[in-house]
Amino acid sequence: MKRSGKIVRVAAPAVSFCQHPGLVELLEEKYPGARINTECIPHYRSEDDTIDYLRDCDGAIVSFEPITDRVLSALPKLKVVSKLGVGLDKIDPAAMKKHGVALGWTPGVNKRSVAELALCMAIACLRHVTDRNMRMRRGERPLQRMGRQLTGRTVGIHGCGEIGKELVRLLQPFDCELLANDIKDYSDFYREYGVEEVSFEDLLKRSEVLSIHLTVTDKTLWMYTPEVLDRLRPDCVLINTARGRIIDEAALKERLGDGRIAAAAIDTFAIEPPEDDELLNLPNFLATPHIGAGSEEARWNMGVTAIEGLTDNFLPEPGVFPFD
Repeated sequence: MKRSGKIVRVAAPAVSFCQHPGLVELLEEKYPGARINTECIPHYRSEDDTIDYLRDCDGAIVSFEPITDRVLSALPKLKVVSKLGVGLDKIDPAAMKKHGVALGWTPGVNKRSVAELALCMAIACLRHVTDRNMRMRRGERPLQRMGRQLTGRTVGIHGCGEIGKELVRLLQPFDCELLANDIKDYSDFYREYGVEEVSFEDLLKRSEVLSIHLTVTDKTLWMYTPEVLDRLRPDCVLINTARGRIIDEAALKERLGDGRIAAAAIDTFAIEPPEDDELLNLPNFLATPHIGAGSEEARWNMGVTAIEGLTDNFLPEPGVFPFD
């Protein structure tokens, strides 16, 4: 573990960081004069936004801000970038290595929060909560609609890292048949919690609830193509609390609309905020605005570890964990 040199000028453009007043106070205490985005204005929409906010700083706490070769070339004083949360799809490890910029990153800091949201989404979709709630809000008084219990269902987990494992733990009282697919060997964990390791094809074919917990890589980018979606069970509930750009959202909309997929829930979209109102308003679709890590407990853990990451960090290597 590398220890970066003394950090003097810190900037925290991450909107999520400033939403917790305790984190703002803690950062100001440790780094007087820190530039903190208390206005909650996004500075991740473009590389120029990020460059402008981080100018003249040697340490940064980021969330969705792009950390690319162009950004780092424009910020020669920057020594360390510390990640609020765990998603690394906006960070280029090759660029950080090239510029000698260290990364502060702690896995699993928001796993319970995200796993609880996935569990919430599964139950809500199985019980048609979105549809009944939408109709009642429109002034209708619909009759009850028969749903399905989560208990006893076959639940597939695509990606069984920190969050996937936490979802498995949460599902233990529901007596589900648990399936998992991952490129890594988690056989000891699977044996302990009664999880069946299956192929991707079997995961698609058998899952009544399929929860995605993947990072975005060249292999997972747009992985859920129209052809893949067509291999899901027609009664499947598809959930994505991981990252956008894994599911073809246009294809998903078509299949939800004509009943080829029973229901879906997405917390992370290809474009955020999402722009497809037709998809968002489907009665069998549950959408949330990237709130997986949006609990007070998770936000505090994320913020504290991000502050620690300003001094406890490492030089990332492309192709090496956590960029493997």
